[in-house]
Amino acid sequence: MAFKVNGRIWIEGEERFMGIGRLELLQRIEQTGSISAAAKGMGMSYKRAWDLIQSLNNQAASPVVSTQTGGERGGGALITPEGKRWINLYTELQERFQAFVEQESSKLTLE
Repeated sequence: MAFKVNGRIWIEGEERFMGIGRLELLQRIEQTGSISAAAKGMGMSYKRAWDLIQSLNNQAASPVVSTQTGGERGGGALITPEGKRWINLYTELQERFQAFVEQESSKLTLE
């Protein structure tokens, strides 16, 4: 039987701030320009996605997602420079964490 180290990593302040799910949500918003489309693509309710975005925006130094309500041009959402900074920071953290997990897993050989 092969063993491996496994785990998850997230960033928190007074509450959870950034994790793999929120990262995916932000990436999908960046791709689609829409919270609704991003949520749908993840099988998540719009309300849940909106709550996560509000939590991110409230905890960050400045908003990570900027929204525009519907109208002549329709609504939409944009990832702000602060949002892009957090996407990059968490992506790099996740990559280092996965390298750590793989390194530690390689030590679990059975003899």
